[in-house]
Amino acid sequence: MDARVKNQGDAMNRLDKKIFGTLFFSIFTAVTGVGIVVPLLPVYAHGLGAKGLYIGLLFASFSLSRTFFLPFFGRRSDRCGRKPHIVAGLFCYGVISFAFILAVNVELLIALRFVQGIASAMIMPVTQAYVGDITPKNREGFTMGLFNMSTFIGLSLGPLLGGLLNDRFGLEAAFICMGVLSFIGFFLSLLLLPPAHAEQVIVRREAPVAYRTLLKDPSIDGIFLFRMVYTACIGAIWGFLPVFADAEFSLSSSSIGVLVMLGVFTSGLLQTPMGAVADRWSKRLMIVAGGIIVACAMMLFQWAGGFWDLFAANVVFGVGGSMSMAPLMAIAVQKGVESRGMGAVMSLITVAHSLGMMIGSLMAGAMMDLFEMRHVFSFGAGVMGFGTAVFFYCTLERKTARAQSS
Repeated sequence: MDARVKNQGDAMNRLDKKIFGTLFFSIFTAVTGVGIVVPLLPVYAHGLGAKGLYIGLLFASFSLSRTFFLPFFGRRSDRCGRKPHIVAGLFCYGVISFAFILAVNVELLIALRFVQGIASAMIMPVTQAYVGDITPKNREGFTMGLFNMSTFIGLSLGPLLGGLLNDRFGLEAAFICMGVLSFIGFFLSLLLLPPAHAEQVIVRREAPVAYRTLLKDPSIDGIFLFRMVYTACIGAIWGFLPVFADAEFSLSSSSIGVLVMLGVFTSGLLQTPMGAVADRWSKRLMIVAGGIIVACAMMLFQWAGGFWDLFAANVVFGVGGSMSMAPLMAIAVQKGVESRGMGAVMSLITVAHSLGMMIGSLMAGAMMDLFEMRHVFSFGAGVMGFGTAVFFYCTLERKTARAQSS
């Protein structure tokens, strides 16, 4: 038993570069493939006559199914291992990508996005939990910031590639490319990740921590809500910036792809340095500052008068996102270690992501139908400001409670 504990301790003090690299590039290829269709689906659905609510449902259906299945797959990976879930999810991603080619109406697109959400529930939180398992102590911010680059840069390159593919070869080529990239991630994980029994999962053969126990921690409540409102802003941008740019400024698919790419690309580039700063500075203050910057960026979208105004708003949004997400994920890793339920904690964070995308898409769609399209972005600014204030309050209460107890 002592030798086993010692080996686990040694493993937690170093980063397994082979596993980290495999997870990084597997998720990078898969997320890039998914990002390819981000700027295309809203405009395509709008061209089929879909109203704002239907465009919102196109994104919300993905988040809805993922939200329901995340708790199950996250806790299951704590007991059964990470690799089986990652491999199965990536394979499903590839199959569904080719099935998109058969979609001929908005209803079928929504149904496929619903199934794709289930596959996503097997991938993202489990992969993040795997990285959390191998993250060295006191290097949570840097490690998670570095890993977040795979997601943010993949999501940023995807829309750009999608716009170029659609302009030159058509929508079908974009779906084929998404499928190929998903299968690349599948084969990387299948061949290079160690078998499940060899993983450094923190808990094995024990009952995973209950979600109600985790949610009693005010810090987890705060990061849950912050992640949700931040993602609601992303949902509003992804779902309605393409339509806004097309309807108001008649931008090309390539230009729209650049705009959708820019925010997450900026955030992706800054994830690692922001994570390193988070290891040395106050994570809480970085998250609050980032939330304020994101709220300001959403107002810049509303005031935009053309391509370059939208360009600047996306850059500001990316800076705020990197400043908040790197320390937020570092706190999540610390909570996963403390609770001995890394998969459960990462599932909660991803549930917040899914809820945010769903709520942001639906509420923004309603704002578009009831008011001017520009009010989608002022709605996002208000939601972000509210979430930042609540996060500040939750973490302040936690700090006060600790001071009183001592």
